[in-house]
Amino acid sequence: MAAFNYADYDQLFVLDLKFPYAANTVKEIEVSRRELGGILFIDRVLSQLNITKSKFYPPKSEDSLRTLHKNICKAPLSEHHKLSVFYYLLLDFDVANNHAALSDKFALDASVPAQYQIFMMGLWHMDRRDYASAVERLTHPSLTPEFADAIIVALTNQATESGDYSLPLAYYHTVKPTLKTSQGIECLFDAMARTSVVSALEFSRAYPDSAREQLFQRLIAAVLENPSGENPSERATELVSLPFDDSEEIWFQDYLACGDGKKLKKSADTLLMRKITTGKYTYVLGNKNVGGRWGAVLEGFRSGVGDRATS
Repeated sequence: MAAFNYADYDQLFVLDLKFPYAANTVKEIEVSRRELGGILFIDRVLSQLNITKSKFYPPKSEDSLRTLHKNICKAPLSEHHKLSVFYYLLLDFDVANNHAALSDKFALDASVPAQYQIFMMGLWHMDRRDYASAVERLTHPSLTPEFADAIIVALTNQATESGDYSLPLAYYHTVKPTLKTSQGIECLFDAMARTSVVSALEFSRAYPDSAREQLFQRLIAAVLENPSGENPSERATELVSLPFDDSEEIWFQDYLACGDGKKLKKSADTLLMRKITTGKYTYVLGNKNVGGRWGAVLEGFRSGVGDRATS
Protein backbone atom coordinates (compact mmCIF):
# COMPACT_ATOMS: atom_id res chain seq x y z
CA MET A 1 0.00 0.00 0.00
CA ALA A 2 1.40 3.38 -1.02
CA ALA A 3 2.18 5.91 1.71
CA PHE A 4 -0.34 8.70 2.21
CA ASN A 5 0.63 11.85 0.31
CA TYR A 6 -1.15 15.01 1.43
CA ALA A 7 0.23 16.83 -1.63
CA ASP A 8 -2.01 14.64 -3.79
CA TYR A 9 -5.28 16.56 -3.84
CA ASP A 10 -7.35 13.51 -4.79
CA GLN A 11 -5.96 11.50 -1.88
CA LEU A 12 -6.73 14.26 0.56
CA PHE A 13 -10.15 15.28 -0.72
CA VAL A 14 -11.71 12.07 -1.98
CA LEU A 15 -13.72 12.61 -5.15
CA ASP A 16 -17.07 11.31 -3.88
CA LEU A 17 -17.15 13.61 -0.86
CA LYS A 18 -19.82 16.28 -0.64
CA PHE A 19 -18.29 19.74 -1.10
CA PRO A 20 -18.87 21.52 2.24
CA TYR A 21 -18.90 25.15 1.18
CA ALA A 22 -22.44 25.68 -0.05
CA ALA A 23 -23.74 29.23 -0.22
CA ASN A 24 -25.43 29.09 3.20
CA THR A 25 -22.27 27.71 4.82
CA VAL A 26 -20.14 30.42 3.24
CA LYS A 27 -22.61 33.01 4.54
CA GLU A 28 -22.37 31.61 8.08
CA ILE A 29 -18.57 31.64 7.94
CA GLU A 30 -18.57 35.26 6.79
CA VAL A 31 -20.89 36.17 9.66
CA SER A 32 -18.40 34.57 12.04
CA ARG A 33 -15.57 36.51 10.42
CA ARG A 34 -17.41 39.78 11.06
CA GLU A 35 -18.24 38.76 14.63
CA LEU A 36 -14.57 37.99 15.24
CA GLY A 37 -13.42 41.42 14.16
CA GLY A 38 -12.91 40.67 10.48
CA ILE A 39 -10.45 37.82 10.91
CA LEU A 40 -11.08 34.13 11.57
CA PHE A 41 -8.61 32.04 13.50
CA ILE A 42 -7.97 29.98 10.37
CA ASP A 43 -7.03 33.29 8.68
CA ARG A 44 -4.37 33.74 11.36
CA VAL A 45 -3.00 30.25 10.73
CA LEU A 46 -3.01 30.76 6.97
CA SER A 47 -1.13 34.04 7.39
CA GLN A 48 1.67 32.06 9.02
CA LEU A 49 1.84 30.15 5.74
CA ASN A 50 2.03 33.48 3.86
CA ILE A 51 -1.52 32.96 2.62
CA THR A 52 -2.92 36.31 3.62
CA LYS A 53 -5.98 36.88 1.45
CA SER A 54 -9.23 36.09 3.25
CA LYS A 55 -10.79 35.10 -0.08
CA PHE A 56 -8.90 31.80 0.10
CA TYR A 57 -11.17 30.66 2.95
CA PRO A 58 -13.81 29.55 2.63
CA PRO A 59 -13.14 28.24 -0.89
CA LYS A 60 -16.34 28.75 -2.83
CA SER A 61 -15.67 26.12 -5.50
CA GLU A 62 -13.58 23.02 -6.02
CA ASP A 63 -11.18 25.04 -8.15
CA SER A 64 -10.75 27.46 -5.25
CA LEU A 65 -10.10 24.54 -2.91
CA ARG A 66 -7.49 23.17 -5.29
CA THR A 67 -5.79 26.58 -5.36
CA LEU A 68 -5.81 26.74 -1.56
CA HIS A 69 -4.39 23.21 -1.37
CA LYS A 70 -1.61 24.14 -3.78
CA ASN A 71 -0.73 27.28 -1.82
CA ILE A 72 -0.57 25.36 1.43
CA CYS A 73 1.66 22.66 -0.05
CA LYS A 74 4.20 25.15 -1.38
CA ALA A 75 4.25 27.35 1.74
CA PRO A 76 7.74 27.63 3.32
CA LEU A 77 6.77 26.26 6.73
CA SER A 78 6.88 22.95 8.55
CA GLU A 79 4.88 19.96 7.47
CA HIS A 80 3.01 19.98 10.77
CA HIS A 81 1.67 23.47 10.04
CA LYS A 82 0.42 22.34 6.66
CA LEU A 83 -1.14 19.19 8.07
CA SER A 84 -2.91 21.30 10.69
CA VAL A 85 -4.66 23.39 8.04
CA PHE A 86 -5.73 20.32 6.09
CA TYR A 87 -7.08 18.84 9.32
CA TYR A 88 -9.12 22.01 9.86
CA LEU A 89 -10.53 21.84 6.32
CA LEU A 90 -11.49 18.21 6.80
CA LEU A 91 -13.45 19.15 9.90
CA ASP A 92 -15.63 21.14 7.48
CA PHE A 93 -15.94 18.04 5.31
CA ASP A 94 -16.94 15.99 8.36
CA VAL A 95 -19.95 18.24 8.96
CA ALA A 96 -21.04 18.21 5.31
CA ASN A 97 -20.68 14.44 5.06
CA ASN A 98 -22.73 13.38 8.07
CA HIS A 99 -19.83 13.56 10.52
CA ALA A 100 -17.89 10.95 8.58
CA ALA A 101 -14.73 11.34 10.75
CA LEU A 102 -12.68 12.14 7.65
CA SER A 103 -10.47 14.35 9.81
CA ASP A 104 -9.73 11.44 12.15
CA LYS A 105 -8.75 9.18 9.26
CA PHE A 106 -6.51 11.89 7.83
CA ALA A 107 -4.87 12.49 11.21
CA LEU A 108 -4.09 8.78 11.45
CA ASP A 109 -2.89 8.39 7.85
CA ALA A 110 -0.74 11.54 7.96
CA SER A 111 0.45 11.11 11.57
CA VAL A 112 -0.82 14.50 12.68
CA PRO A 113 0.40 15.02 16.28
CA ALA A 114 -2.41 14.91 18.83
CA GLN A 115 -1.73 18.41 20.15
CA TYR A 116 -2.06 19.86 16.64
CA GLN A 117 -5.42 18.14 16.26
CA ILE A 118 -6.65 19.47 19.61
CA PHE A 119 -5.48 22.99 18.88
CA MET A 120 -6.96 23.17 15.39
CA MET A 121 -10.26 21.73 16.58
CA GLY A 122 -10.30 24.44 19.25
CA LEU A 123 -9.75 27.12 16.60
CA TRP A 124 -12.38 25.50 14.40
CA HIS A 125 -14.91 25.79 17.22
CA MET A 126 -13.86 29.42 17.82
CA ASP A 127 -14.53 30.18 14.16
CA ARG A 128 -17.99 28.63 14.50
CA ARG A 129 -18.62 30.60 17.68
CA ASP A 130 -19.04 27.42 19.71
CA TYR A 131 -17.00 28.96 22.48
CA ALA A 132 -17.59 26.39 25.22
CA SER A 133 -16.31 23.57 22.99
CA ALA A 134 -13.40 25.77 21.92
CA VAL A 135 -12.30 26.49 25.49
CA GLU A 136 -12.55 22.82 26.39
CA ARG A 137 -9.91 22.07 23.76
CA LEU A 138 -7.77 25.21 23.94
CA THR A 139 -7.16 24.64 27.65
CA HIS A 140 -5.73 21.16 27.07
CA PRO A 141 -2.48 20.75 29.06
CA SER A 142 -0.53 19.57 26.00
CA LEU A 143 -0.91 22.96 24.28
CA THR A 144 1.27 26.03 24.47
CA PRO A 145 -0.57 29.38 24.29
CA GLU A 146 -0.96 30.70 20.77
CA PHE A 147 -3.26 33.49 19.59
CA ALA A 148 -4.01 34.01 23.30
CA ASP A 149 -4.82 37.72 22.98
CA ALA A 150 -7.23 37.11 20.11
CA ILE A 151 -8.87 34.24 21.99
CA ILE A 152 -9.34 36.38 25.11
CA VAL A 153 -10.79 39.24 23.04
CA ALA A 154 -13.24 36.94 21.24
CA LEU A 155 -14.34 35.18 24.43
CA THR A 156 -14.81 38.46 26.28
CA ASN A 157 -16.74 40.10 23.46
CA GLN A 158 -19.20 37.20 23.29
CA ALA A 159 -19.73 37.44 27.05
CA THR A 160 -20.59 41.13 27.10
CA GLU A 161 -24.28 40.71 26.28
CA SER A 162 -24.96 37.89 28.75
CA GLY A 163 -22.64 39.15 31.47
CA ASP A 164 -21.22 35.65 31.94
CA TYR A 165 -17.44 35.93 31.78
CA SER A 166 -16.71 32.37 32.88
CA LEU A 167 -15.22 31.28 29.55
CA PRO A 168 -12.53 33.97 29.12
CA LEU A 169 -11.61 33.66 32.79
CA ALA A 170 -11.48 29.85 32.60
CA TYR A 171 -9.22 30.08 29.57
CA TYR A 172 -6.91 32.62 31.21
CA HIS A 173 -6.62 30.93 34.60
CA THR A 174 -6.05 27.50 33.03
CA VAL A 175 -3.61 28.44 30.28
CA LYS A 176 -1.97 31.39 32.08
CA PRO A 177 -0.82 33.06 28.84
CA THR A 178 1.32 36.18 28.73
CA LEU A 179 -0.89 38.71 26.95
CA LYS A 180 0.96 40.95 24.52
CA THR A 181 -1.56 43.52 23.32
CA SER A 182 -3.35 46.31 25.13
CA GLN A 183 -6.65 45.07 23.72
CA GLY A 184 -6.12 41.59 25.12
CA ILE A 185 -5.12 42.92 28.55
CA GLU A 186 -8.03 45.36 28.70
CA CYS A 187 -10.59 42.74 27.64
CA LEU A 188 -9.33 40.30 30.25
CA PHE A 189 -9.30 43.02 32.88
CA ASP A 190 -12.87 44.03 32.03
CA ALA A 191 -13.95 40.40 32.48
CA MET A 192 -12.25 40.33 35.87
CA ALA A 193 -13.64 43.71 36.92
CA ARG A 194 -17.19 42.60 36.17
CA THR A 195 -16.69 39.35 38.06
CA SER A 196 -14.42 40.05 41.04
CA VAL A 197 -13.36 43.53 42.13
CA VAL A 198 -10.60 42.08 44.31
CA SER A 199 -9.16 39.90 41.53
CA ALA A 200 -9.15 42.83 39.12
CA LEU A 201 -7.27 45.03 41.58
CA GLU A 202 -4.68 42.32 42.20
CA PHE A 203 -4.26 41.83 38.45
CA SER A 204 -3.68 45.56 37.86
CA ARG A 205 -0.89 45.63 40.43
CA ALA A 206 1.30 43.46 38.23
CA TYR A 207 1.75 46.31 35.72
CA PRO A 208 3.91 49.47 35.73
CA ASP A 209 2.26 52.57 37.16
CA SER A 210 1.31 54.11 33.81
CA ALA A 211 -0.65 51.04 32.71
CA ARG A 212 -1.74 50.27 36.24
CA GLU A 213 -3.47 53.63 36.66
CA GLN A 214 -5.43 53.11 33.45
CA LEU A 215 -6.53 49.66 34.59
CA PHE A 216 -7.48 51.03 37.99
CA GLN A 217 -9.68 53.64 36.32
CA ARG A 218 -11.30 50.90 34.21
CA LEU A 219 -12.09 49.04 37.42
CA ILE A 220 -13.87 52.04 38.92
CA ALA A 221 -15.81 52.60 35.70
CA ALA A 222 -16.80 48.92 35.49
CA VAL A 223 -18.25 49.08 38.99
CA LEU A 224 -20.10 52.37 38.60
CA GLU A 225 -21.46 51.71 35.12
CA ASN A 226 -23.24 48.69 36.58
CA PRO A 227 -24.23 46.32 33.77
CA SER A 228 -27.73 44.94 34.18
CA GLY A 229 -28.20 42.08 36.61
CA GLU A 230 -25.45 43.16 39.00
CA ASN A 231 -25.89 44.44 42.55
CA PRO A 232 -24.57 48.01 42.36
CA SER A 233 -24.58 48.60 46.10
CA GLU A 234 -22.68 45.42 46.90
CA ARG A 235 -20.03 46.01 44.25
CA ALA A 236 -19.62 49.67 45.14
CA THR A 237 -19.24 48.76 48.80
CA GLU A 238 -16.59 46.21 47.88
CA LEU A 239 -14.74 48.79 45.77
CA VAL A 240 -14.62 51.54 48.38
CA SER A 241 -13.63 49.04 51.09
CA LEU A 242 -10.51 47.83 49.29
CA PRO A 243 -7.12 48.51 50.91
CA PHE A 244 -5.72 50.93 48.34
CA ASP A 245 -2.04 51.82 48.46
CA ASP A 246 -0.99 55.48 48.38
CA SER A 247 -0.96 55.69 44.58
CA GLU A 248 -4.35 54.02 44.22
CA GLU A 249 -5.85 56.36 46.81
CA ILE A 250 -4.66 59.37 44.82
CA TRP A 251 -5.87 57.87 41.53
CA PHE A 252 -9.26 57.10 43.06
CA GLN A 253 -9.77 60.64 44.32
CA ASP A 254 -8.44 62.31 41.17
CA TYR A 255 -10.43 60.13 38.76
CA LEU A 256 -13.78 60.65 40.49
CA ALA A 257 -13.28 64.24 41.65
CA CYS A 258 -11.81 65.89 38.57
CA GLY A 259 -11.02 63.24 35.94
CA ASP A 260 -13.21 61.42 33.42
CA GLY A 261 -14.75 59.46 36.27
CA LYS A 262 -16.48 62.62 37.49
CA LYS A 263 -18.99 62.08 34.66
CA LEU A 264 -19.97 58.67 36.02
CA LYS A 265 -23.28 58.42 37.80
CA LYS A 266 -22.89 58.53 41.59
CA SER A 267 -19.21 59.43 41.40
CA ALA A 268 -19.67 61.94 44.22
CA ASP A 269 -21.48 59.39 46.38
CA THR A 270 -18.67 56.93 45.81
CA LEU A 271 -16.10 59.45 46.99
CA LEU A 272 -18.17 60.00 50.14
CA MET A 273 -18.43 56.28 50.76
CA ARG A 274 -14.66 56.04 50.49
CA LYS A 275 -14.35 58.68 53.21
CA ILE A 276 -16.43 56.48 55.46
CA THR A 277 -14.23 53.43 54.98
CA THR A 278 -11.07 55.44 55.55
CA GLY A 279 -12.31 56.86 58.84
CA LYS A 280 -13.39 60.27 57.58
CA TYR A 281 -17.05 59.72 58.29
CA THR A 282 -18.03 62.63 60.57
CA TYR A 283 -18.92 64.89 57.65
CA VAL A 284 -20.35 62.10 55.54
CA LEU A 285 -22.75 60.69 58.11
CA GLY A 286 -24.13 64.16 58.63
CA ASN A 287 -24.65 64.72 54.92
CA LYS A 288 -28.36 64.24 54.19
CA ASN A 289 -27.95 64.73 50.43
CA VAL A 290 -26.41 61.32 49.83
CA GLY A 291 -29.08 58.86 48.84
CA GLY A 292 -30.59 57.31 45.77
CA ARG A 293 -29.44 53.78 45.09
CA TRP A 294 -26.66 54.28 47.69
CA GLY A 295 -29.14 55.19 50.42
CA ALA A 296 -29.41 51.69 51.85
CA VAL A 297 -25.66 51.22 51.73
CA LEU A 298 -24.97 54.51 53.47
CA GLU A 299 -27.58 53.74 56.10
CA GLY A 300 -25.81 50.45 56.70
CA PHE A 301 -22.55 52.30 57.27
CA ARG A 302 -24.32 54.69 59.66
CA SER A 303 -25.72 51.78 61.65
CA GLY A 304 -22.43 49.93 61.57
CA VAL A 305 -20.23 52.72 62.88
CA GLY A 306 -22.72 54.04 65.44
CA ASP A 307 -21.12 56.26 68.06
CA ARG A 308 -17.72 55.92 66.37
CA ALA A 309 -18.85 58.61 63.96
CA THR A 310 -18.30 61.25 66.58
CA SER A 311 -15.20 59.80 68.18
